[in-house]
Amino acid sequence: MRLSVFLQSWGFVQAENRLHRILLIGLLATNVITAFAALRTERTVIMIPPNLTEKVEISRQEASAQTKEAWGLFLAQLLGNVTPNTLDFVGSAISPLLSSDIHREIINAMNDQISALKIDKISTSFTPNQVYFEKETNKVFVTGQLITKGPNDKPESSFRTYEFQIAIVNYNPVVNDLDVYQGEPKTKEFLEMQKQMEASTHANP
Repeated sequence: MRLSVFLQSWGFVQAENRLHRILLIGLLATNVITAFAALRTERTVIMIPPNLTEKVEISRQEASAQTKEAWGLFLAQLLGNVTPNTLDFVGSAISPLLSSDIHREIINAMNDQISALKIDKISTSFTPNQVYFEKETNKVFVTGQLITKGPNDKPESSFRTYEFQIAIVNYNPVVNDLDVYQGEPKTKEFLEMQKQMEASTHANP
C-alpha cells in the first residue's frame, strides 16, 4: 500500500472519530438536560374520582373543577344518606379526608349528631340537584332535597346545602372546611347581595 494512501485513510479515521466524540458529547448533554427537566416537572396523574365517568387530570397540589365537584358530590351523598346502621361507617369514611385544622371540631360535631340520630333512630336521604364550584373561594356547593324520617314520624323534606372547601395534597383530596345548612348556597355573590341588603335596611329603617 502506498504511504500517501495510508495517511489519507488514517486521517479520515481520525476525523471521523473526532466527529463521533463531538456528537456523543452533544447527546450526553441533551440527555442530562432532559433528565433534569423530567425530575423538576410535576407529575400529572390521570384518575377517575367518584361520580365521574371521564378521566380527569390531577397534579400534586391542584385539580380541575370537575374533580373537586365530584369529590364534593361524593361527600354530600355520603353525609346525606345515613341510617342508624351506617352512621359509624360514615364517620370513619369522612375522618381521613379532614384537614388537621378542622378534624377535631368536625368529628366531635359528627359524634354528637350520630348519638342523637341513633337514639331517635332517624334516617336521612339526600337527593342532589345542583353542584357548583366557586373558583374564587375554592368552594364546592352541593344542593338538594334532604328527607328525614323517624320510625313513627312522617318524612320531613327540606332544602339542604353542603359546602366544602377541598384542597389537593400529594394527589389526595383534603377537606379544609365543611358546612351544612338549610337554604341556598352561600356563594360569594350571595353573601355580597346579603351584605348590601343589610346595609340598605340599616340605612332606611
